Amino acid sequence: MSELLQNRSLQRNPWAPRTLFSTTMSGVVMLCALLALVPLIAVLGYVLVNGLSRFDLSLLTQVQPAPRELGGGVGNAIQGTLYTVGIAIALAVPFGVVGGGSLSEFVRDTRAARWIGFATNVLSGVPSIVVGAFMYGAVVATTKRYSAVAGGLALAVLMLPVIVRTATEALELVPSEIRQASVGLGSTKFQTVSRVVLPAALPGILTGVMLSVARATGETAPVIFTVLGWHTWIGSVWDQTNTLSLLVYKFATSPFDNQKSLAWSASLLLVLFVFALNVIARLVVRRRA
Repeated sequence: MSELLQNRSLQRNPWAPRTLFSTTMSGVVMLCALLALVPLIAVLGYVLVNGLSRFDLSLLTQVQPAPRELGGGVGNAIQGTLYTVGIAIALAVPFGVVGGGSLSEFVRDTRAARWIGFATNVLSGVPSIVVGAFMYGAVVATTKRYSAVAGGLALAVLMLPVIVRTATEALELVPSEIRQASVGLGSTKFQTVSRVVLPAALPGILTGVMLSVARATGETAPVIFTVLGWHTWIGSVWDQTNTLSLLVYKFATSPFDNQKSLAWSASLLLVLFVFALNVIARLVVRRRA
């Protein structure tokens, strides 16, 4: 009898004020979560439906058509995207990881670290079009030519603060006991950071790198100022080129249906690329966890 009374006392009254409030708030939270997903699902669905109409092998292997021509593809824009983003990765990742390592391990809790952190936060908030205008004056006007190098430099500036911040946070999450054990075994500070702390923080750093690459791939304003656009393949990173984001920007407002359909297919390519980067980042973190 005592056990039965105890079990009844543990049961919650569904009409009690606290239970009603908890149930109502849980429903509100679920409704807000569903409403937040509606724009995402709508955008992805619209891009998917319109982009699949031209999604074939010729889209990847042919160059963009002239305004009144039919057919064609976005192969030259893919080439330009790979060039500009590749240059940005080669420049931003080493400097970003070294900067994050310095803030976390060598100048941590110093005035220099606070100033560098402040500058990084300011740089992350600078509009991308301002970065593009700066690179136009610093690179394009100096070299007298639009190029993939100029575009890569602009994208590297946008990627750098993201990589620095994520690398700093990932390194700071490594337990201090690991550092102390390495130093106790006779390792120097540099050896501890490069051979012990950095490998332990690698999943978080890779996640930040991939997120910054996804952001840089979809940027349009900087490449308008630096690569300008080009209609065919290029032979050098110093040539004027095109990117997927720039092609979407120009073809989406075109009066020709063929170019509009190519813009939708290029948008789908960008979405798939960003989705793939996010999946890879999650797999890397899960495997190293």
